[in-house]
Amino acid sequence: MSYNLLKGKRGIIFGALNDMSIAWKVAERCAEEGASMVLSNTEMALRMGELDGLAKKINAPIIAADATNYDELENVFVKAQELLGGKIDFVLHSIGMSPNVRKRRTYDDLDYNWLNKTLGISAISFHKMLQAAKKVDAIAEYGSVVALTYVASHRTFFGYNDMADAKSLLESIARSFGYIYGREKNVRINTVSQSPTATTAGKGIKDIDNMMDFADKMSPLGNATADDCADYCVTLFSDLTRKVTMQTLFHDGGFSNMGMSLRAMNQYSKDLDAYKDEQGKVIYG
Repeated sequence: MSYNLLKGKRGIIFGALNDMSIAWKVAERCAEEGASMVLSNTEMALRMGELDGLAKKINAPIIAADATNYDELENVFVKAQELLGGKIDFVLHSIGMSPNVRKRRTYDDLDYNWLNKTLGISAISFHKMLQAAKKVDAIAEYGSVVALTYVASHRTFFGYNDMADAKSLLESIARSFGYIYGREKNVRINTVSQSPTATTAGKGIKDIDNMMDFADKMSPLGNATADDCADYCVTLFSDLTRKVTMQTLFHDGGFSNMGMSLRAMNQYSKDLDAYKDEQGKVIYG
């Protein structure tokens, strides 16, 4: 159902790759709510993914850009205004990648060059994006910027590795830049802490299926899907949330406030006495 919440608004969606992407779902919902958009991802992602299909479906132009390259990001904001015919009302940052996670490096044995890439792609790109937008005055008054994060920025999760550090930095950037951008331009900046979701990037996390199952059993409302997240992002892009900024907003079915649910306790209690480490050795707890 459409409520025309974004009728006449212009946006930029960074990070859509295929129809498993949260960014893809967000773009579809924004179009349904009346928005016009520009889509952006790297040249490699455009070759590997299916973004052309989404672009045709919602009639959105694509501007290739490496989110770690400031000049390319500035170009996106300049060209997007030209293509859409005015200032940008909303932006989604849905970008994250860790070479250490992909290569199964444990947190106490990180490759620091890869760590720098993790932080650059997953967090510092957000600062560059915001700085580029502000420098060219691309975002309209009371515009909304949202970045996707995860509760591992607050708590330790096995397998999430240096992405937890990246998400912590991402949320800090949202607060620090949110103060400046809000004070000077009335632009609001928030992060959405989403349930574990089986996106292409999410599947690279060790034991993601178990993580999703555990979160679903812990959450009184169950996991929030990518489609659910798209609905939530629409509200944050709309005029209904004009005074919400600098927040980490948990969209996780209640998981972030749970200690232990009955369903999770019943499911996992039989396995708590013994488990195996990564080498297969049985460890007794």
